[in-house]
Amino acid sequence: MDDGRWFGWVSSARALPSLLSFDYRLPHNHFVANICNLLEGPKFLAVHPTMDISKIAFLAFIALSGLCGLANATYKVGVGRADITGPPVEINFMGYANIKQVGRGIHTRVFARAFVVEDEKGNRVAFVSADAGMMGYGLKREVIKRLQARYGNLYHTDNVAISGTHTHGAPGGFLMHLLYDISILGFVPQTFEVMAQGLYLCIKRATDNLVDGRVFLSKTTVLNVNINRSPSSYLRNPEEERAQYEHDTDKTLTQLRFVDVENNLLGAFNWYAVHATSMNNTNRLVTSDNVGYAALLLEKEYNPNKMPGKGKFVGAFCSSNLGDVSPNIMGPKCSISGNECDLLTSRCPAGEGDCFASGPGKDMVESTQILGQRLADAALGLLNEQSQESTAREVTGDVRFIHQFVDMPNYNGTAYNPLSRKIDKIRGCQPAMGYSFAAGTTDGPGAFSFAQGTTTDNPMWNFVRDFIATPTQEDIKCHEPKPILLATGRATFPYEWQPKIVSDQLLKIGDVIIAAVPCEFTTMAGRRLRNQIRAAASAAGGLDTEVIIAGLTNIYTSYTVTPEEYQAQRYEAASTIFGPHTHSIYMDVFERLTKALMRNETVEPGPSPPYMNDVMLSLNTGVLFDGHPINTDFGYVKTQPNKEYGINDTVKVTYISGNPRNNLFTEKTYFTVERKINEDRWKVAYTDASWETKMIWHRTNTILGFSELEIYWNISPQTLPGVYRIRHSGEYKYILGGKYPYEGLSHSFTVNED
Repeated sequence: MDDGRWFGWVSSARALPSLLSFDYRLPHNHFVANICNLLEGPKFLAVHPTMDISKIAFLAFIALSGLCGLANATYKVGVGRADITGPPVEINFMGYANIKQVGRGIHTRVFARAFVVEDEKGNRVAFVSADAGMMGYGLKREVIKRLQARYGNLYHTDNVAISGTHTHGAPGGFLMHLLYDISILGFVPQTFEVMAQGLYLCIKRATDNLVDGRVFLSKTTVLNVNINRSPSSYLRNPEEERAQYEHDTDKTLTQLRFVDVENNLLGAFNWYAVHATSMNNTNRLVTSDNVGYAALLLEKEYNPNKMPGKGKFVGAFCSSNLGDVSPNIMGPKCSISGNECDLLTSRCPAGEGDCFASGPGKDMVESTQILGQRLADAALGLLNEQSQESTAREVTGDVRFIHQFVDMPNYNGTAYNPLSRKIDKIRGCQPAMGYSFAAGTTDGPGAFSFAQGTTTDNPMWNFVRDFIATPTQEDIKCHEPKPILLATGRATFPYEWQPKIVSDQLLKIGDVIIAAVPCEFTTMAGRRLRNQIRAAASAAGGLDTEVIIAGLTNIYTSYTVTPEEYQAQRYEAASTIFGPHTHSIYMDVFERLTKALMRNETVEPGPSPPYMNDVMLSLNTGVLFDGHPINTDFGYVKTQPNKEYGINDTVKVTYISGNPRNNLFTEKTYFTVERKINEDRWKVAYTDASWETKMIWHRTNTILGFSELEIYWNISPQTLPGVYRIRHSGEYKYILGGKYPYEGLSHSFTVNED
């Protein structure tokens, strides 16, 4: 319908009642939107310049102009954030499966960040990005339980997705499957509880913050942040498929921006494919790693004068198809000789050290900082409306969701085989890990003499394997060419070692579909899934969609590679636990779910994962008691700061302390760096969540329970000159029972200008 006919309607008195009675609250209110665009543009008066406008037409103009403001509120949107920092000491970190990587303090706190979107019909979805290695379904189930206790059935398994950023620097013990918790020495109730409450709280805060608003999508290319750590596997994919892409990793950062009706920025969630492994397995301090630092920078920009983790604006960097993607962009080298590692096996000759990747900084902390800054700059470029990177378009349309549990070992179907170019029968296998799993990756090498790319077994390791759980001949054949090192699907003592039932989920916001996958998809595996979902959405609903892969969501099942990459049996393929058809099964399931989603059809919920909360085991001991040396007390400052410091100096203060596990100071801080305002007032300048600070705890006498806490503050160029002091808060556990607070305060000191 052309503009002349629109003008004719407005200038007709008979059209006024129908225009004003149009229900602008309905989804897809293109009618009002089109008139708004018309009335706000020059075409309204230019269509028929010689036509007189009647009084009724003028009234219609005024009335429709009022509707335009209402048309801007496409959704109700809300964002929220909460602290999920677990016990920072004496608990192993989750990610590298390195039993030596035991926490000793905090560099940055870790947070969960959520957005909630609701359409005009009341359909609602919640998405959470948590600074965690991944997500366990037992944890999600507990979060849903707490949400339903407050909101009834407003939130449930189908419309809540919880994704991990994949930091390898946060306390573990929350996944409730033995293989993933064994290096943490089992289940850690304290970690589980603080994460469950924080995940619940960030969704609650997003719900409490719901306002009329709008959603925008934008994308940009970010180079010099990631590389493919298994390029030889990637090259197994068809040449004609690889030719469609410029890079062997995804370089696109995709952003959802949330604003209110007055265009005030509420939050921004960014998806980018990169492992949060800039901090390697020698790190002992809690950290949100590169993507977490990017989030802190983004939030600092829009929450000025607020401490990290505080402020209304919420900015997140979420995981995507990062399975074969490393942040260590200088590439792998032999740690002693500096020579190149073997491309296929990622091994070094004898005497040349381990095959380690690093960069771009001089050490892992600087690398984290550099890459976090690059990601934050890219996101800021999209948020800056004056920037050339700003290509935002508004997201409109209804909100939908769909979810299904799938029993992977018992899945049977058909799929196109790109190797044979025929339709094959596909089936899942019992979970199992291959030999190359034990080799680790170039981000964190494994143990013993295992090498990536191993396709043959070893009698000695088979003997060890069979002592734990023996795979059947059917298992061995099902997983070929993977030689099985751990038959986790056959292991049942003391409880399930790896999941057999997975969570597959789609969230739809207008023409944006978020595919919540329960594992780490490699680059090409994710590209194929995005294309499959996009094609299925078009076929079933005629809608051209933007598909976002949200990795490590709802439950963790290690990796998923393409069938071609599986043949190479590098680390990612050896960790594809359901066998060579794993990716084909996901393609089949998500195609079916997408079509059902677009047609507004329901699907069977599928079999629920087992409830295992009551069978968890742990070898982690609690805090027995705390003590302090004679002639001191808890909070006593053993090492005072110097009297004066300059820019780029580091302040160190040491306190006699209790065990930090006595109180996690959730949503608070173990210490503050305070700046003197006047004789009666000090202002907090930094906390334990700040990048510029570090907290390191030492056990000095195990028998007597003595310990010390070191606090470091690196004075950055942005630091205001003045007088400062450092305050430490903690709790100690009395030998006869009970926990008691204490506090320590350093001498004041001066920070001078350069």
